[in-house]
Amino acid sequence: MNRMNRKSALGSVLALACLIASSGCASHKTLKNYQDEIRALREERTNLKKENRDLRGQLEGYEVALADANTKVAAVPETKDYPELDELGVEYAQRGGNFVISVPAEITFESGKADLTKKGKEALRAVANTLAADYGTGRYWIEGHTDDDPIKKSKWGSNRDLSVGRAMAVLHFLVEDCGVADDQCVVAGHGQYEPLASNDSKGNKARNRRVEIVVHKT
Repeated sequence: MNRMNRKSALGSVLALACLIASSGCASHKTLKNYQDEIRALREERTNLKKENRDLRGQLEGYEVALADANTKVAAVPETKDYPELDELGVEYAQRGGNFVISVPAEITFESGKADLTKKGKEALRAVANTLAADYGTGRYWIEGHTDDDPIKKSKWGSNRDLSVGRAMAVLHFLVEDCGVADDQCVVAGHGQYEPLASNDSKGNKARNRRVEIVVHKT
């Protein structure tokens, strides 16, 4: 083989060697890419499993909370209708497991006063009939409430004083005129501190001025 042929053969061998080397490098790079992709997929699967466990835990918590809420709702007795109270504008409902009768102050008292009006006495007679018919063994918390307007033209020193005075007026009438047992009654005056609504309108203020009879089971 002459010198020229030897150079040509050597070049071919080198080229083949480079091709094989290049192919090997490409295969190694491809393999590494596959390995990285598999590793990423495994990490994603692990994260998904953890997320799935967390979601199952949340679902179980929601199911427990829902079951507890359904139990509480089922335990609340339905409120009987009292047409006589409805006609007189007296509100009533179950609240916290207790039957609550709410008599608006606009029915029972003039502004700033604790003397029962004629309509207020009529409403309280209906209340007494309701208590005797369905809650005769209960304990009655007679609770006075006001709005947050400060006392200006009144003998009362504060809204709390007024709320106590009104609750006491209701107590005396129920006991002395309606035959409710005095030892079944408790009197409290909350003043403006337990409103039903924000004192931001005349309507809401009117809702907050009330005397409630909360019937506690014995």
